[in-house]
Amino acid sequence: MDIFEKIIANAGPLGRYADAGHGYYSFPKLEGQISNRMIFRGKECIVWSLNNYLGLANHPEVREADTRGAADWGMGYPMGARMMSGQTEYHLELERQLAEFEGKEAAYLLNYGYMGMVSIIDSLLDRHDVVVYDSEAHACILDGLRLHIGKRFVYPHNDMESFEKQLVRAKKLTDETGGGILVITEGVYGMSGDLGNLKDMLAFKEKYNFRLLIDDAHGFGTMGSHGKGTSEHQQVMEKVDVYFGTFAKAMAGIGAFVASDKPIIKSLAYKMRSQIYAKSLPMPMVVGALKRLELIKTKPELREKLWTIVNALQSGLKENGFNIGNTASPVTPVFLKGSVDEATQMVYDLRQNYGVFCSIVIYPVIPKGLLMLRLIPTAVHTLEDVNYTIDTFKIIKQKLDSGVYSTGNIPDVAEQF
Repeated sequence: MDIFEKIIANAGPLGRYADAGHGYYSFPKLEGQISNRMIFRGKECIVWSLNNYLGLANHPEVREADTRGAADWGMGYPMGARMMSGQTEYHLELERQLAEFEGKEAAYLLNYGYMGMVSIIDSLLDRHDVVVYDSEAHACILDGLRLHIGKRFVYPHNDMESFEKQLVRAKKLTDETGGGILVITEGVYGMSGDLGNLKDMLAFKEKYNFRLLIDDAHGFGTMGSHGKGTSEHQQVMEKVDVYFGTFAKAMAGIGAFVASDKPIIKSLAYKMRSQIYAKSLPMPMVVGALKRLELIKTKPELREKLWTIVNALQSGLKENGFNIGNTASPVTPVFLKGSVDEATQMVYDLRQNYGVFCSIVIYPVIPKGLLMLRLIPTAVHTLEDVNYTIDTFKIIKQKLDSGVYSTGNIPDVAEQF
């Protein structure tokens, strides 16, 4: 079969909706300054889809730092990969501050979080090692595991009984091969908003002699009394062996970092293919990240404002009978019952008639018959935004339950690909 014919015939679970929804349900264009309200197809909407947790995307000090970094250095400097010609004092200073913030001996910058996590996993393991990981691990973790030629054992999400069973299997195997065990979890799970059971998992560490890597993309900057992440929130910072955080969420930037013991970070710096063979993080992003980290450390009111909005939104939804699952973070899922066709009409109604823009999650990401509206509250949202959104959700849920969205008349909203 011709490879192009095969690609067209097998669009995949999301690609098959492209003809009906491209540019609206997928690849939508939000216009205007990043904020709680933006323009979608000519109309102002309250936007609940941006990971701008602390409102730093358009914070005046951040904008000034970004502008200064671009003016002083341009987007090209430094040229080349870190190992060859991309090293600067600014990169080293940001790494020093990140390591200190996370209570680790050293840290290393990553161009992008996704590629960085893939390379971290690949670089930490050899064929004798065994990985134990959560069933709801992010795609970057799963892609990293695809590169691992050794064994990997998965346990159902946050199921500690199964987790120990997989550790028993892993220890038996590594006792025979001489390999080690790496446990991978997330701090905050980005879809459901619940937390990895770090404290419970670490209770098994001495018995099974594993190392723990956590992906804390959604926890860094938002969780813990100082914003140091989910490990701070659960009071286990010193027991986490490898900490991964990204700049794309709370810091509203680009890039990421990994923090651990000095020998481990040195090893990663010399092994991570996604960094060795890629351009160093451009200077404006490094200068901007230094300012963002400074604000996380010195402006606790940003995190306090975020949690004021989070608590108002989540408590308001629950009080009005909405199912928000087990979230213990800013990530706020709203679970409803309905079909994919009903989901498209409901989201169209939300955006066009009520001016509320949030992400919709459908099968195969979640089981058939369920719909999930995913809301990301931020420090720039207002209580007015919260109250209006909850009132709107009450209306659309009533419509959904009464069959208003089951007509089958899906709006033709697709743009030309």
